[in-house]
Amino acid sequence: MSGYCDSATGHPLHGPYHDHEYGFPSRDEAVLFERLLLEINQAGLSWETMLRKRDGFRRAYAGFDVDTVAAYGDADRERLLNDAGIIRNRLKVDAAIHNAGVIQRLRASHGSFANWLDAQLLLDGRPRDKTGWIKLFKQTFRFTGGEITNEFLMSLGYLPGTHRESCPVYARIAALDPPWLRGSPDRTA
Repeated sequence: MSGYCDSATGHPLHGPYHDHEYGFPSRDEAVLFERLLLEINQAGLSWETMLRKRDGFRRAYAGFDVDTVAAYGDADRERLLNDAGIIRNRLKVDAAIHNAGVIQRLRASHGSFANWLDAQLLLDGRPRDKTGWIKLFKQTFRFTGGEITNEFLMSLGYLPGTHRESCPVYARIAALDPPWLRGSPDRTA
């Protein structure tokens, strides 16, 4: 990921995302849902496209309010499919609405989406690896293949690798005790 640390510097979109969001843990449901929704929509496109359309997604998906999006019906689907401010792909729109409902159920069973993620950190007493996360996400959500799941988890500090250790942002993130650090073998023994 060191390439991102190098290429983001000074970029008007990637720079702020790299310096203040990428890899930083969050417990805020809207932030988690936004990141999941953006990662799903990024499939086949560039991350820069997602950053450019971020405000459009925010407007189209009610500020990433899970309850509002979970209640979207046919008229909302059509509105989204006609909204040039977002990615107009039926599978991705349907996944966003479906996944909002999944997050509601996770909230009901675990108290929050973040609590559910935290509960998945360990598998059989060991840190869950990337393959285990991907399998779990494919079983739980729609439109979450390997790259989408990996980037979602990395972007929120559940998997390591967002920044090289010499990047100044790495130290800031490590100071926040991100989930991947809590789940490291030397911290769980």
